[in-house]
Amino acid sequence: MVLLMRRIASLVAFTIALFAAPAAAQVIDQPVAGRAPAASPADKENLLLLDLSTGGRVTVWLRPDVAPKMVERVKTLARRRFYDGQQFHPVIDGFRAQGGDPKGDGTGGSELPDVKAEFNYLPHVRGAVAAARAEAEDSANSQFYIVFQPKLNLDKKYTVFGRVIDGMQYVDAIERGEPPSNPTRILRAHVAADNPPAYAAAPPATLPGTPVTLPGTGPSVAAPKLAAPAKAPARKRARR
Repeated sequence: MVLLMRRIASLVAFTIALFAAPAAAQVIDQPVAGRAPAASPADKENLLLLDLSTGGRVTVWLRPDVAPKMVERVKTLARRRFYDGQQFHPVIDGFRAQGGDPKGDGTGGSELPDVKAEFNYLPHVRGAVAAARAEAEDSANSQFYIVFQPKLNLDKKYTVFGRVIDGMQYVDAIERGEPPSNPTRILRAHVAADNPPAYAAAPPATLPGTPVTLPGTGPSVAAPKLAAPAKAPARKRARR
């Protein structure tokens, strides 16, 4: 009877840990022999700040100990203002919010080469941040997704490179849809070590026909016309 009660208690403790708030991420990632130590959540060089149009700042604890290439890519793009003004698409309730695509349809990326897969032991728990990719394992580039609820069937199939440790309420408020009717945007993305300004809300909507400049971008410039590709680009997304 005592053994049974202990097993039940262990199961309850595991369930609580699995669904715990993202701020408790450091509790899950205990040191294990043979693993590189995780970056400290207090290390500003490995904190990504996402200012969302849902009303606040999201802090992502980056994990270069398990995904150094993807962490470096995201920090590089943030410092280039690549993510500023981009929208989240697709956003699936109970699953994930995906961003980092300049096209806003799941097929875009940066001009930098794709990143080799860095599958690791970090789980797809609530608040986990992972690299979106196409069918090819080494096709991650700029897109990422934030998990709303645990999806452990995706573990070791996508590169988890961080976790939300503050501001998850602003992630929960991201507009759902494929595509959303009123997409949530990343107003600005920063690396905390760069001492960014405090969160500032998006400017009020302008009247129809008024030119709009998104935060961190310059005047609009017409893009050069390119030949149509032989086939449509692959969408980068995590499969349920």
